[in-house]
Amino acid sequence: MRRVVGLALLVLLAACDDEENLVPLDFSLNRMKRQAAYRDFDPGPGFRDGKVVQQPPAGSVSRERVVGSTALTLGLDESGAYVERIPIPMTRELVLAGRVRYERICATCHGTLGDGVSEVADKMPFVKPASFHDPSIRAFPPGKLYQVISFGYGLMPSFSYALTIEERWAIVAYVRALQRSQSVSLAELPPRLRQRFESEVR
Repeated sequence: MRRVVGLALLVLLAACDDEENLVPLDFSLNRMKRQAAYRDFDPGPGFRDGKVVQQPPAGSVSRERVVGSTALTLGLDESGAYVERIPIPMTRELVLAGRVRYERICATCHGTLGDGVSEVADKMPFVKPASFHDPSIRAFPPGKLYQVISFGYGLMPSFSYALTIEERWAIVAYVRALQRSQSVSLAELPPRLRQRFESEVR
């Protein structure tokens, strides 16, 4: 039995021979643990000034920097006031795109109708998600709605990491449509829709 075990070990050792490998095997497996790596504010002997954190080269642009007009990127006009109009073309496609993003991200808390009624809202006893139909929020200019999405407000976090600039404006457009849908008078409806409504409620 010992001879069989000994032969098996010899066969295994022969199989571990690294002569057939293009790169010799390193059985220590410690080379990944011993890499020269530094934290941000550690001394960096590999740099002339001995610091790990280096000044960016002149003219470099941060990858987080958003380039464009302040109306588009911040929701502010040249005077620093909130923009009163959405700064990208208003189309049906924009509103529909806003609906998709709203229902995926915003409706969880604010409800599908934007009235602040949702399962998540029921679990928030102290500060409820806002209703977009509240008169104070209906008075928000589009630029302010955009900034709330971009930077957060109160317990609501920023969603700039999840939404592009265009997607944030699309949500603003959809919120405006939601607000209008819940407060429009019968006289304001187009004739075809008014007739349909009147026929259904009789």
